[in-house]
Amino acid sequence: MASEIGKDVEAVTVQCENQLDGNVQLPKGWLYHRPGIGSWRLPYYASPIVQLFYVAVIFFLCPGMYNALSGLGGGGQIDAKVNDNATVALYSTFAVVAFFSGTVCNKLGVRITLTMGCFSYALYIASFLSYNHTGNAAFVIVAGALLGASAALLWAAETVIVISYPPENKKGRYIAIFWMIFNFGAVIGALVSLTQNLHSDKGGYVGDSTYIAFLVLTTLGTVLAMVICNADRIIRDDGSKVILMKHPTWRSEILGLWEVLRTDAYIIALFPMFLASNWFYTYQFNDFNLARFNVRTRALNSLIYWCSQILGACIWGSLLDVSSFSRKTRARAGLVALFVITMGLWGGGYAFQMTYDRESAILQDNTLDWTSSNYGGLAVLYLFYGVFDSIWQTYTYWILGALSNNSRKLTILAGFYKAIQSAGAAIVYRLDALKMPYMSIFASTWALCAAGLVFAAPVIWTKITNHTELDKDVKFSDEMEEDLSKKVSE
Repeated sequence: MASEIGKDVEAVTVQCENQLDGNVQLPKGWLYHRPGIGSWRLPYYASPIVQLFYVAVIFFLCPGMYNALSGLGGGGQIDAKVNDNATVALYSTFAVVAFFSGTVCNKLGVRITLTMGCFSYALYIASFLSYNHTGNAAFVIVAGALLGASAALLWAAETVIVISYPPENKKGRYIAIFWMIFNFGAVIGALVSLTQNLHSDKGGYVGDSTYIAFLVLTTLGTVLAMVICNADRIIRDDGSKVILMKHPTWRSEILGLWEVLRTDAYIIALFPMFLASNWFYTYQFNDFNLARFNVRTRALNSLIYWCSQILGACIWGSLLDVSSFSRKTRARAGLVALFVITMGLWGGGYAFQMTYDRESAILQDNTLDWTSSNYGGLAVLYLFYGVFDSIWQTYTYWILGALSNNSRKLTILAGFYKAIQSAGAAIVYRLDALKMPYMSIFASTWALCAAGLVFAAPVIWTKITNHTELDKDVKFSDEMEEDLSKKVSE
């Protein structure tokens, strides 16, 4: 068995030869064909930028529509309880499956993993459409649980593409491009909802047409996932390929989870930051947007929120790749800036949260409309909540990408990230379903965000280097192979 692992777990990095005039000579075949006119050529299909764009479009259609629905608060329903319970089920299964999602992705490849990850989004949307007519809450909750399991696989495959395909000096921009396109899906979804509820100045659930539109788009995303490239076909502009394992066994992959925790135990210090990364959604969507606004204003708020995500990702991703400063400096400056933004933004949010609680929000019956005199300030606050989300997620992805270029290691680290993130979301959505006071959820959100950055500081200060050496990533794979061989022999 040890010899089989020695064959299966093989770290590779290939540099293409025969370069002409600085241009890489690519293999033959349609995957590497560059269509164009004259000297002008489009990128080839198996290039990192095309695959990044392609997976971003898939996320535009699937998680983007989910985000658009979540952004309305309560999944588009009047009472958030059904959505809260479905979301608890979603993130509970997400947390469990995400822990092993990197293992599954390494074994099956990104194409199969992406396809498996997409299929439940349409089912989840359909469950809310059904709920509008049948009131069948059990269907919504089961659909949420299935979505959590499949979404964990989807995000594992996305991580391989977004943070292991690009070269080091472009990781921030690649993450930003992905986040912008992905959230543009939520923008389109919010526009659809806003258009269909434009003349409704009452509180209430969204209509069937909104759910049907989302259902069609998520189904299309599932179809597109079937034809994405696997990582072993990807060739960068400089001719290098992605560092990955050839034909890993299930046993070596599962043991690899524990090896990463043993060799990189510092990752535990990032867990509070991971935990916070989805915690704030509950307050923003349910305890702010749903609690205080009618349906058409919630749709407008959702549009503002997701548009601001695009803006935040664009700016933050570009700043993280500024070549004038070393990567260590950018990592440290980003942490300090994010801490200052956290304290300032949530401090401002506290002033508004003091004006209402659950009881008063119910009595006021979601009376705030975009015509209300104080709406402008609240819209700006919600805009900055969206910016905050994008820079938090972009920075976290960038930090993970700065720790390694090894796709196998990154998928495992990302599995930890999504597992801890989802466990946090399951907890806070359950607290919301139990009607915990809005101020308590707000306070826990603010405190967790601040604590997450404090705990992450030692890792960012000591583990982020100016460049990840190739031999270090390959050495990681070789050492893991030796350790796994010993464990199997024993």
